[in-house]
Amino acid sequence: MKHTLWIAGLVMLLSACGETPQTLGAGKLDVAPYNGTGKSYANQDWKQGDKTSWASHMKARTQRGQDDYSRMN
Repeated sequence: MKHTLWIAGLVMLLSACGETPQTLGAGKLDVAPYNGTGKSYANQDWKQGDKTSWASHMKARTQRGQDDYSRMN
């Protein structure tokens, strides 16, 4: 009986070493934020892939108060 408990404990201890590595997935990791997602539900005024359009929308969004850093202080 004691021998069986030792083996069961050893199996449980070694099973913790068999964890598979966790990865982020197969997404686009090196894409500029102004390129967008390619989905049709983006803002109508913003042209996906246009850096100046993206920058102007980000500036307007900050000026309207959607900046978490300014709201928290």
